[in-house]
Amino acid sequence: MHLVQRVAAIVLTLGLSAGLTGCGFYLKGTNPNVAPVTYANMSLVLPQNTENLEEKLKIYLGAAGVTISNDANSYVLRVLDYTPRRLELNGKLVETLLRLNVTFRIEDAQGNPVTEPRTLMATRSYQYDVATVNTDDQEQKYLNNVIVDDIAQQIARQISSNRLPPAVQKTQAPVALTAPVPAAE
Repeated sequence: MHLVQRVAAIVLTLGLSAGLTGCGFYLKGTNPNVAPVTYANMSLVLPQNTENLEEKLKIYLGAAGVTISNDANSYVLRVLDYTPRRLELNGKLVETLLRLNVTFRIEDAQGNPVTEPRTLMATRSYQYDVATVNTDDQEQKYLNNVIVDDIAQQIARQISSNRLPPAVQKTQAPVALTAPVPAAE
């Protein structure tokens, strides 16, 4: 009877484990967002003055299971456009709007696009009094870091979930071959 109870306990435990795993349950510390095998190895190509974005991309892509390397056979995450903007709305208080637009795509090792370009945007705003300019500089630096962090997380999420539209392959239109028409005499 003791053996039957042990076997029943094992079967019950395995059944419950399979049921929890099947419905999407995972233990804390495991990452369900693993990058698609296609993008497991990537190199980064970014414009100048984007060191902060590069650093954050390495962190978040690494956490998603992507290995960042300069291997000749790895896919390339190319940032096509990096445009930070600062807009000020004046009144009794000055409201500053910080915006960052980043356009990127994934290319194969030969430089052919694998995905269509995707543009992401992050925006933050804050208010300050003109008399506290030092506070404005500190807050702007902090919010710029938050915006870059947000963009890096968005890129990593889209790559790890494989939600990027595939590149449209341009094919040449077939050339119609016609026989020359004889001249009428």
